[in-house]
Amino acid sequence: MGHAAEVGAHQDVPTTESDSINNEKIVTKAAHIDDVNIESAGWDESTTKRLIRKIDLRLLPFLALLYLLSFLDRTNIGNARLDTLEKDLGLKNIQYNDALAIFFPFYVLAEVPSNMAMKRFRPSVWIPSIMVVWAICTTLMGIVHNYPGLMACRSFLGIAEGGLFPGITYYITMWYKRHECGFRMAIFFSAATAAGAFGGLLARGIMEMRGMAGLSGWQWIFILEGILTFIIAAIAYLVMYDYPGTAKFLAPEEREEIVARLKRDRSSLADEFDMKYFWSAIKDWKIWVHMVITIGIYTGLYSYSLFLPTIINDLGTVKTPELAQLMTVPPYVAACIVCVTAGWYADRLGQRGIFMIGNILIAIVGIVLLMAVKSGGVRYFGCFLMACGIYPNVPQGVAWNGNNIGGSLKRGVGIAMHVGFGNLGGTISAYLFLAKDKPRYIRGFAVLLGGQIMALVLSIFMTIYLRRENSRRDREHKPPSEYTEEERVAERDRGDLASFFRYTV
Repeated sequence: MGHAAEVGAHQDVPTTESDSINNEKIVTKAAHIDDVNIESAGWDESTTKRLIRKIDLRLLPFLALLYLLSFLDRTNIGNARLDTLEKDLGLKNIQYNDALAIFFPFYVLAEVPSNMAMKRFRPSVWIPSIMVVWAICTTLMGIVHNYPGLMACRSFLGIAEGGLFPGITYYITMWYKRHECGFRMAIFFSAATAAGAFGGLLARGIMEMRGMAGLSGWQWIFILEGILTFIIAAIAYLVMYDYPGTAKFLAPEEREEIVARLKRDRSSLADEFDMKYFWSAIKDWKIWVHMVITIGIYTGLYSYSLFLPTIINDLGTVKTPELAQLMTVPPYVAACIVCVTAGWYADRLGQRGIFMIGNILIAIVGIVLLMAVKSGGVRYFGCFLMACGIYPNVPQGVAWNGNNIGGSLKRGVGIAMHVGFGNLGGTISAYLFLAKDKPRYIRGFAVLLGGQIMALVLSIFMTIYLRRENSRRDREHKPPSEYTEEERVAERDRGDLASFFRYTV
């Protein structure tokens, strides 16, 4: 259950100080061991692992459920399209695409303010509140009668949903050490792939309600899924926690250990709310590079999630829209497995860049197959590769960027910038798969290919740069572990520019 807001000024200070004194420059398993040698007295490796598992079980399943609902509610319009949505609302030309696109600018505008608000207020109040709003918007989409009504609902849905993904990502960094975050973010984001699989199955069943209460199948999709989100939002008010220093499911000594290990990991970088850290994020060129990488990846992400039913329906091997919905499930299941597995290995090795690069190459192969091959079966296999390459890079990318931002508020703003700019890719994706380009959609896939190549080049550049910068700091400064607390505090305002800070490569 949520707890007092006043802890933000005191108790949670050491839990949100940013990034690590750990030196992750060495790519070996030994470099990634969970700092066993510096655990607090009475806390050995096995007891610490049990404590982390306890936190995992309390936090991750519910966080994943929240994101599943979020992704389901923003992309269910793709399944609704296979029913009579366009006909019933009188949508013409690219008005359906307009309805997809209008969501994203409002989504992006909400992200940075939302993360700053969550820093200012309690996650246990902020997150459920925005859920209530988007649940109402989703439900109202089921009773709109025309194009303006659909556009209005999609706009407000974007504002309401904008705070969830960057907010939960930021929230995870307040509970886990740097090399523990990637796997947890992968589990959290795997809910998006589950939403794709679950959404197709759910839509297939709900569409059988066509005609009940005089409503179409697509209307029932929005109404029932909106009501489900509202119920979970009400529960979230009761079961969400704020920060480790105030979590009642932890014993006092467990809270103290979590706070202490995060302080060891994130040293003494600034944690207070001060607008200078906002401007520090805005001026950090590395965050902007990650933002450009992200828009390449997210354009593919939203193209896939919004248009996969349409793409499969036009493969030439699918007889009915209902079968097309069912065939969307296996690629998402495969992507879910790869997403979690890649997140686990990246944390284990203490690396991000090499995984980003590998995933992008897989996505490129899938896109090329969808562009160049006429066989429906081979193109369906390309759908698998595209999903397995794109989806894992969403948590990998945000973990990589977040790991390398020093200072709590700067990290929150930087993550929101990263995710926000990437989500502009949703606006681009809305116009890539137009009816006039069916069934091959060459133009749309060509844009996605260009975006992946851009992300590949910049990921290689960032990997090389961060390795060299770590090497320079190793040459010019003493090892991070040799800094005293007083020396670290003296550089607390410098964030990731502090001499004891080492980047995750």
